[in-house]
Amino acid sequence: MGTTNISETDELRIVSTAAGQVGYRVGGTGPLVLLIASTGRCCEELRPLATALKSQGFRVARAEPRGIAPSYGPMTGVSFHDFAADFAAVLAHELQDGDQAIVAGHAYGTWIARTIAADFPALVSGVVLLASGAKAWPAHLSAAITAINDPQTSDDDRLAALRLGFFADGNDASEWLGGWHPEVVASQRAARANTSQADWWGTGVAPILDLMGGVDPFRPSGSEDELVREFGSRVTAEAVAQASHAMPAEKPREAAEAIARWWCGLSVTG
Repeated sequence: MGTTNISETDELRIVSTAAGQVGYRVGGTGPLVLLIASTGRCCEELRPLATALKSQGFRVARAEPRGIAPSYGPMTGVSFHDFAADFAAVLAHELQDGDQAIVAGHAYGTWIARTIAADFPALVSGVVLLASGAKAWPAHLSAAITAINDPQTSDDDRLAALRLGFFADGNDASEWLGGWHPEVVASQRAARANTSQADWWGTGVAPILDLMGGVDPFRPSGSEDELVREFGSRVTAEAVAQASHAMPAEKPREAAEAIARWWCGLSVTG
């Protein structure tokens, strides 16, 4: 996909849902990509990736999850299906009849992207898993996320946790000292417990790009091709060098280039 010059500024839009509303920013021209942020974080974390994707010829929407203004809705008693319905409302608002979008989630957002593909297959042309965790990862990584979101954690300890779980050596982890929303983390973790993995694991019928950080501890050795082994040719697996679990923020240009290559390959073979 060729490079285009994007001069427009992303526009803030709001769409009503059955449970509240979703706010999102959208800009660029071309096939639509919906970006979903990781645990407890807002869509600002994905702004560099959105910029890079727009330069690759995509239209990009970045939607805020419930609990991060201007999005709102019930935060308790919810599941992945509720979050998926929120973001599907964005797709329905942006797409013309019969059109589909690429849904790309980062980390926790990959579970929601997969739920959208399972619950709303007619809206999804492809799924991008940005730094998706393996089926199992070391427990201390989940503990690091808890520590990062604890207001009692010092900046030094928070920075250490970010370097442990999210950022590769040589990449600046300090940019993620802020931007966390503990109440959103709590809601999202509860939603995971309320959702059967079988509901979303199959990821609908869309092709999948499993785009990993090359040194992501959430993808332990031996797990790199686990989705390929399970889903076969539906999955393209690729790793971005010198990136960890915050890969879209660490290497946005490289991630966008990988997505564009994958999408162009699908267009050629399709």
